[in-house]
Amino acid sequence: MADQSYFNHIRFYTPHHFVFYPVMLVFIIASAWFAWTDEKNTIVWLFITAVFITITMLSFMMRQHYALTLQNRIVLMELRYRYFVVTGQRLESLEEKLTEGQLFALRFAPDEELVALTQKAINENLSADKIKKSIKHWKADNRRV
Repeated sequence: MADQSYFNHIRFYTPHHFVFYPVMLVFIIASAWFAWTDEKNTIVWLFITAVFITITMLSFMMRQHYALTLQNRIVLMELRYRYFVVTGQRLESLEEKLTEGQLFALRFAPDEELVALTQKAINENLSADKIKKSIKHWKADNRRV
């Protein structure tokens, strides 16, 4: 596995992103084509197309929602723990000054950079992307879904 960095930290789940979605896209296009060309069964094919679109959207929303909600809680707990270990102070007092995106970006900062980068993010209101780009020694998060 390659070392993780800003440029390769996004992960894909092959069965979902490269099998399920392309297959569903083919089904949607095919059923829409049949709805357009089969004049006798247009309503049936429109219904089938709507069903495929609905299944695709629901699968995306449910997969993302459950996984990311749990993951976000775990990442925040880990960040709070790391901040406490490094500083002896609780991160909760600073969390109200940071967005979730900023907090989640800070997880990639190693312990040596965490405190300074947290203060910089607060003082300069850095975006999550700018926080990630400011990290000198990327701390990989290879378990993110």
